[in-house]
Amino acid sequence: MDLIVVGSVAYDTLETPAGKREKVLGGSGSYFSVASSFFQPAGLVAVIGDDFNPKFLELLEKFGTDLEGLEKQDGKTFHWTGRYEDHNEAITISTDLNVFAEFSPKLPKKYRSAKTLFLANIDPDLQKDVLSQVDGAALIACDTMNFWINGKRKQLLETLKDVDILLINDQESMMLSGTDNIFSAGEWIMKNGPKTVVIKRGAYGSLLMQGRELFLIPAFPVRQVVDCTGAGDSFAGGFVGFLHATGDHSFENMKNAVAMGTVIASFTVEDFSLDRLAKLTYAEVEKRYNELVNYINLKKLDLGGLLSKK
Repeated sequence: MDLIVVGSVAYDTLETPAGKREKVLGGSGSYFSVASSFFQPAGLVAVIGDDFNPKFLELLEKFGTDLEGLEKQDGKTFHWTGRYEDHNEAITISTDLNVFAEFSPKLPKKYRSAKTLFLANIDPDLQKDVLSQVDGAALIACDTMNFWINGKRKQLLETLKDVDILLINDQESMMLSGTDNIFSAGEWIMKNGPKTVVIKRGAYGSLLMQGRELFLIPAFPVRQVVDCTGAGDSFAGGFVGFLHATGDHSFENMKNAVAMGTVIASFTVEDFSLDRLAKLTYAEVEKRYNELVNYINLKKLDLGGLLSKK
């Protein structure tokens, strides 16, 4: 496998303003692998319990996900329960790690020569261990979260030294950097490892930074948001999957990758769990990508005669 994701496969029980769902498919690895499949199927490294519903495995396989790296252990599957009072932030009710608590990723032999690796927001020590198992990946991207920033900051910073791209949300970027400005946060992160940073801003879009280069893109205007769970992981799947499929890691192509991540995430939030992605077609992706490109296409004007002279 040329594209690998190491993350979680989980049950989600959640309530949003649009309704409730019990034990639907969740987890960073699930969202990433389905999202990336529109450009490149992924090998999935994660763990599930013996209570895991086989229909969810069938869904992952439908999208070409290689499951050789998915361990099955005695016990219960990771189960997250949460509530959204609005669509901006989840309130965690309970987190039952179950078999995920002792998860120690072991990459199958055929995964170790992967060209692209995505480390989802798992323990930085585990991320570091996975990095020791791959040989010569051309692109390594990772995500993290406030729990690891607060609890394992030193280990996280060590891991970031070996990462090409960090995907992180706006609040967590400021938490990690100790600043109150996302641009300053991005600059700080680049000085501490990754040469490229993608700062996810939810309904406000995202920011791509590399050296002195900046690219800002809005979120796609979704008319009816149902469930934001997994939007960030879907963004990552679209972004990394597109970079892998094109083989072009230039800043200019990363702009397109950010747009693709934005498009895939916009479909994710239109239904619960992976239900919308499961019905998504290539034609819909292409149509929405073209719409997004048109939204941000601004013709440059000559302002010489328009601006007041002072």
